[in-house]
Amino acid sequence: MRTVLSAATLVAALVCSGGVALAQKSGGVLKMYHRDNPPTLSIHESSTNSTVIPMMGLFNNLVVYNQNVAQNSPQSIIPDLAKSWAWSADGKDLTFKLQEGVKWHDGKPFTAKDVVCTFDLLTGKGEDKLRGNPRKTWYTNVDKVTADGELEVTVHLNRPQPSLPSLLASGYSPMYPCHVPAATMRTKPVGTGPFKFVEFKQNEGIKVTRNPDYWKKGKPYLDGIDFTIVPNRGTAMLSFMSGRFDIVFPWEVTIPLLKDIKTQMPTAACQVTSMNNTTNLILNRDAPPFDNPDLRLALNLAMDRKAFIDILNQGDALLGGTMQPPTDGVWGLPPEIFTTVPGYGPDVAKNREQARELMKKAGYGPDKHLALKVSTRGISLYKDPAVILAGQLKEIWIDAEVEIVETAQWFTKVGRKQYTVGLNTTGNGVDDPDQNYFENFSCKSDRNYTGYCNPEIEKLMEKQSAMTDMAERKKLVWEIDKKLLEDNARPVIMWNRAAICMQPFVKGYVANVNSVYNGFRFEDIWLDK
Repeated sequence: MRTVLSAATLVAALVCSGGVALAQKSGGVLKMYHRDNPPTLSIHESSTNSTVIPMMGLFNNLVVYNQNVAQNSPQSIIPDLAKSWAWSADGKDLTFKLQEGVKWHDGKPFTAKDVVCTFDLLTGKGEDKLRGNPRKTWYTNVDKVTADGELEVTVHLNRPQPSLPSLLASGYSPMYPCHVPAATMRTKPVGTGPFKFVEFKQNEGIKVTRNPDYWKKGKPYLDGIDFTIVPNRGTAMLSFMSGRFDIVFPWEVTIPLLKDIKTQMPTAACQVTSMNNTTNLILNRDAPPFDNPDLRLALNLAMDRKAFIDILNQGDALLGGTMQPPTDGVWGLPPEIFTTVPGYGPDVAKNREQARELMKKAGYGPDKHLALKVSTRGISLYKDPAVILAGQLKEIWIDAEVEIVETAQWFTKVGRKQYTVGLNTTGNGVDDPDQNYFENFSCKSDRNYTGYCNPEIEKLMEKQSAMTDMAERKKLVWEIDKKLLEDNARPVIMWNRAAICMQPFVKGYVANVNSVYNGFRFEDIWLDK
């Protein structure tokens, strides 16, 4: 017996689309600024929304989060390339029935074989290989994927995993074509989505154009999107206010910048939301000095997290653990647990005194400082808090120099552990523990930049993944979260909030409150001019 899950979501999709379709107009090119050069155009080889935001509109998933709903949740998952899906009675097989008549941008038909090829890429089981595979750990529970005809495919799991549709609904989870090599997808991606790739010019921009043969009739409404690369955020904001851009790069408008925009451009349509994105530290645990757990703890105790929030966001950001805090997030630690973890309580003076004692124990003090570099990525979201961190570390006799690393080198550098301390941000692809824990803290994950490895925690990760009782699962998730904080696996500084601003004629864009990756299909956006 199978339980079909798609009927309710189908109705929700029809209601949402029907409620807005009458007012929409077709035509026009959306002009968006882009913050930097994406390191690759292949979403499956990427760990940044610098790739996902311009590329998500080229693709489709099996299922997707409803683009008109701000909070991603299992209830907001709707059909995409799969028109329906059903679980087997034992919860280990998930079967998708696929849409008819879908074509890749080069005219070849989309079939179940393409789904199998995509999973073979993600699990490393196929002949073709991804150069980097940052989300391989999302799919370690996949035993195999079989094509049951041209338009039906089944994912066979080793154990039940109720969250699998949530992972597949992410902007990080597009279907790739069998007939296009992975190497080609890095520079000339081919999808089934509403937009087709035109060009990418380094330091200039990316252009995509309307797919006239898109299988969702009547969409997209835009003729295309031009992404212009402007590395300097201040310059980009001035360009937006002058009318050069229709929309800013998502979440690049800080709270202080938002006040300037609203003062100078009161007609701008701006949305302030959470991002499911943390500012955090990555510490190289395998090399001195942070192979010493006392020094890892000292660094965590030294931070005044509220000062980060006050300086960077004028108080408008959140404190939390490794899962996004409520209410924007679904799984985060409640404050009464979070504040009991060493370093995360509000008494900064007491925390720093403990930090100095640990520094003395390691041989440092007023007359012997620890000199190090704080490596960080060359965009404002990283650079600004890195400067604050360097200032705060002086309180415990650490002289920190900020080292700026360009995006093209950043992920390679931290992946190879060519750093001592990194001021990092982590955007969660999905607000679900299976994504965050397995990707960022699993022993063998490419995205586990610190090398943290705790087999007992790994067992708990697998246990929570198979649980169907959400209340009991949440209790176990909190237990894992607290332990990760206590182990200084990846010390969390703050959960970021920022704004997205648009010209008043940009319609149909809904900013997600618990993802920076999943809301950029752009097929529902239109220009009212």
